[in-house]
Amino acid sequence: MKKSSALYFLALSLICFSGCRPSLPVPKPRAYYKIELPERVYQHFSRDSFPFSFDYPVYARVVQDQQLIKEEHSPYWVNVFFPDFNATIYLSYKTIGKDEALTKLMDESYRLSFAHDIRADYIQTPQFETPNGLVGVLYEVGGDAASPYQFFLTDTTHHFIRGALYFNVTPNADSLAPVTGFLRKDMDHLIETFRFK
Repeated sequence: MKKSSALYFLALSLICFSGCRPSLPVPKPRAYYKIELPERVYQHFSRDSFPFSFDYPVYARVVQDQQLIKEEHSPYWVNVFFPDFNATIYLSYKTIGKDEALTKLMDESYRLSFAHDIRADYIQTPQFETPNGLVGVLYEVGGDAASPYQFFLTDTTHHFIRGALYFNVTPNADSLAPVTGFLRKDMDHLIETFRFK
C-alpha cells in the first residue's frame, strides 16, 4: 500500500508541476491596419484658363503648388491630393514646340520613371490610347519604389502631360497594396476622361 501511495503521490506531483509551467509566448503575426475605402464618385475639373480638363474623385482635391509654379514658370501644373491616403498624383503640363519637342518630353518621362529602377522589382510600360484620342504610356513600377504608377498623355502635336502617383510615407508595397490598387482605378479614370482644349 505504501508503494502505490508513493507512486500515486509522485504521479500527482508530476502532473501538478508540469501543469503549472508557464507557456512560451507565441508572437502575433505581422498585420496592417484595415483601411476603409470610400465609394467611387467623380467630379469634373475644368478651368477656363487651363488647357485641359479631367474627372477626379470627390475624396480628392486639385491644388496648385505655388512654389513649383514660380520655379518652373508653369501655371498649369496641378496636384490631385488624396488627404485620407496621404497620396498625390502630380500632373505637369508642357506645350509641345521648338524648345519642348515631343521626343524630348517622352525621353524625359521615360528617364524619370526609370529612375525608380533601383528599388523596383519590375517596370511595365504598356502603351494606350484613350477614348478621347490621346496616346500615352503607363509606367507600372513594382516593389518598394517611391512611385508605383506614372504616365504621360499627349495629342502628339500641341499638348503633353505627365502624371505620377506618390505616397507621403516610406514605400512598402505590401502595406500600400490596397490603397495603391484603389488609386490605380482612379488614375485610370482620370486618364480616360482627360481632354486637351
